[in-house]
Amino acid sequence: MAETLAIAKGTREEKYCSLLPQLKSLIGDEVDIIANAANISAALRQTFNFFWVGFYFVKSNELVLGPFQGEIACTRIQLGKGVCGTAWQQANTIIVADVDGFPGHIACSSNSRSEIVVPIFYNKKVVAVLDVDSDELNDFSEVDKIFLEQIALLLSGSNFDN
Repeated sequence: MAETLAIAKGTREEKYCSLLPQLKSLIGDEVDIIANAANISAALRQTFNFFWVGFYFVKSNELVLGPFQGEIACTRIQLGKGVCGTAWQQANTIIVADVDGFPGHIACSSNSRSEIVVPIFYNKKVVAVLDVDSDELNDFSEVDKIFLEQIALLLSGSNFDN
C-alpha cells in the first residue's frame, strides 16, 4: 500500500468502512506486532483525530506501553486497574462515556474525557489492548466497538511471541 491514507468523508461508520480495507492492505503480510500496532495507531489518529490512540502489551503480568499517537502516557498498568487493566482482566471491550465516573480510572492525561479499550487475543489469551481516548464526553458508541474489534482481529495474525 502507498504511504498515503485516503480519509473518507461522512459518518464515523463510513470512515471505518473506508479505513478497514486500507489497514488490511497496510499491515498485509507484515507479522511484526510493533510495526503493525504503530501503523494502526497512526491511521486511527489520522482518520478520526482521536485525542490518544495506542497499544499496551501484556508482559510479566502487567500491561506495558507500546506504539501510540498522542501525549505521553502511563508506562505500566496492573491487571484490573483502570480501563485498560479492567478490559484485560475481563477479556471484553469497555466503553466509558465519562472517565471521571469510572472507578479506579488512571488519568494519564486530565484532557481525556471518554475512552474505549479493546482486548487483542492471540492463542485465545489477551496479549494486548487497543486503547482509544477522546477529549470529548461520550464520544464512543457501538459503531466504534464493532470496528475497533475488527481492527483488533487484524492483529491476531501478528507475531506476539517476540
